[in-house]
Amino acid sequence: MKIPAKIKNYLLKQKIKHEVLEHKTVFTTYDLAQTLKRKLSEVAKTIVVKVDKAHALVVLPASHQVDFKLLKKITGAKQVEIDRENVMVKLFKVKPGALSAFHGKLGKLPVYVDKAVMKAQKIVVQAGSYEQSLHLKSKDFLKAIGGKLGKFAKKK
Repeated sequence: MKIPAKIKNYLLKQKIKHEVLEHKTVFTTYDLAQTLKRKLSEVAKTIVVKVDKAHALVVLPASHQVDFKLLKKITGAKQVEIDRENVMVKLFKVKPGALSAFHGKLGKLPVYVDKAVMKAQKIVVQAGSYEQSLHLKSKDFLKAIGGKLGKFAKKK
């Protein structure tokens, strides 16, 4: 499975410099980091969350987990929880494990990025494929997805 044309075209249109990384089939960011021999802090994971009754995406380093109390403050929501995998299939027409933060931008959903993602100058992100990922500057990634930066993750 290759990176979807919609994401590739979006990156080209936005003039976002990136490198496509080919790798064996992986389904998790942990496996992606192991396969590419990268630190977990250099690999960003994307999670679908339910913010009150709406959907949003959160992006954080693979080495971190969501602190729901902090995420509630940032979003101003009364309730925030991880959504079911079948939601991403319905919303984004992607298979579980192939979700990318770019799907939020292209699907006009809010995307929240934890500040810890920005500590790495360059990061690896999933891009809608099990065999290809993107390597790009974290500041370019934030610009490309139009994410709202905040502190809502804690180290595992």
